[in-house]
Amino acid sequence: QVQLVESGGGSLQAGGSLRLSCAASAYTFSTYCMGWFRQAPGKEREGDAVIDSNGSTRYADSVKGRFTISKDNAKNTLYLQMNSLKPEDTAMYYCGAGCTVVAGYFRYWGHGTQVTVSS
Repeated sequence: QVQLVESGGGSLQAGGSLRLSCAASAYTFSTYCMGWFRQAPGKEREGDAVIDSNGSTRYADSVKGRFTISKDNAKNTLYLQMNSLKPEDTAMYYCGAGCTVVAGYFRYWGHGTQVTVSS
């Protein structure tokens, strides 16, 4: 079982930046494929970014060039640096561990952190 706790969300104006963090309980953190996804009211879940156990990354087209996913294996922590935020980025953001074949879906996920971007 992997426990994940997100933090770093908040409210800000368009064009601003936030860094989300995800603290993981698993001592095998470094072996997991991990990622971030978002869920906005009335909208489908969207996968934002994934980082494999070997450090390779993949991004949704909507966030390429604006978001950067990274991890610190020594701290069991996953990050999402979000720049040039837009109102359409407003959502609850979740981190996930254990990637599946479906983008945005993971074997484990946390409770989320809210990001609200105003115009």
